Amino acid sequence: MNKFGKTLFGALLSLAFVLPAQAETLMMATTTSTDNSGLLDFLAPTFKADTGIDLKWVAVGTGKALEIAKNCDADVLLVHAPAVEKKFVADGFGIDRRQIMYNDFVIIGPKADPAKIAGKTTADALKSIYDAKAVFVSRGDKSGTHNAEKKLWKANNLTPDQEKFYISAGQGMMATINIAAEKGGYTLTDRATWIKYAAKNSDCNPLAIVVEGDKALFNQYSVMTTNPARCANVKVELAKQFEDWWVDPKTQKRIGEYTLEGKQLFFPNAGK
Repeated sequence: MNKFGKTLFGALLSLAFVLPAQAETLMMATTTSTDNSGLLDFLAPTFKADTGIDLKWVAVGTGKALEIAKNCDADVLLVHAPAVEKKFVADGFGIDRRQIMYNDFVIIGPKADPAKIAGKTTADALKSIYDAKAVFVSRGDKSGTHNAEKKLWKANNLTPDQEKFYISAGQGMMATINIAAEKGGYTLTDRATWIKYAAKNSDCNPLAIVVEGDKALFNQYSVMTTNPARCANVKVELAKQFEDWWVDPKTQKRIGEYTLEGKQLFFPNAGK
């Protein structure tokens, strides 16, 4: 090697020690509520600082998130449809499912409350909506919220999906709430997205919470890893760090600290 070559090699070697190592990236498929609420934007910088991992995500309904993982396009999941998640694991598509936090669903509707459901139990409220043929807007997208809604109708032996008053939006939560506002209808939403919507539309919001606080409206969130036995590209070690981070007491405390309009949106419950 000539003198110039040695000098160039030495310069490149020095540069290699100066440049920081590129952070590894983990891909997550998650539900719209964790994104719409601002929780992920709040937590992602802390995750990067604690682990050195860049977290990227796509926010869709839980059903779509699970399909993304089945197609090996996500390393990890953060979703909220327990029964569907457990089947996903039982069928061999996911591993290491761990619950991390919860909030609740609420039924919102026109402030005039045409079906007169305010203060009723969830079961009685849905029966009143059905009997009154009041407009009800469903997400209709196989999301966690959509699955919860179908379960609530089924528990009351009601099948509204063939009725004219029932609108299947096939869209995310924010879009579904907007349709309910336009149509003067009711819908089921997670509380976090409702708070975000209400804050954004404080001057012209025709909707209000009409049913809340029922045990049937409990909304559990969990994390899990795409099964590397099915998807060889899954970053297993990074996924383990991701799951451990969510259940760590410091992260659990951080989840509880996130508020919007002075209201806590999610409640940590790892290991409970």
